[in-house]
Amino acid sequence: MMRELAQLYDTNYSEWAKENSRLLKEGCFIDLDIPHLLEELSDIGKAETNELESRLIILLAHLLKWQFQYQQLSERWQEFKGDSWRTTIIEQRLRLQRRLRKSPGLKSKLPAIINNAYEDAVLLAAKETRLAKEIFPEHCCYSVAEILDDDFYPVN
Repeated sequence: MMRELAQLYDTNYSEWAKENSRLLKEGCFIDLDIPHLLEELSDIGKAETNELESRLIILLAHLLKWQFQYQQLSERWQEFKGDSWRTTIIEQRLRLQRRLRKSPGLKSKLPAIINNAYEDAVLLAAKETRLAKEIFPEHCCYSVAEILDDDFYPVN
């Protein structure tokens, strides 16, 4: 049975998932496709972490742009208000907070994920602003609380 289930994983994922679910509900643990189940559970955790990291890269890049370029642009162009940046910051915060509500265990991983995301955020901000990446702090200068705070917009 387990061998058939393992083959089903490669040919019909949906049926494989339904069959494993049925076996779990019925307590037939010996028949479960344990290797593939472990792989899938690991991938779920990775996917959640990757989503959080992607959102943080975008959010951090926009916070950096806000801090290091907003004033310069608003002085140059009277009509520049940073509305698109503000919209992106708001959207990314909402999506981050939603993900953290759905998976509260990720909150403890935030400092490490922020550290991982920060380098990419600097590169993104540098490319989008055409500012030298050396202008930006070497390490993230925003706390977790500030990053998630709807009212926080850094000043230069």
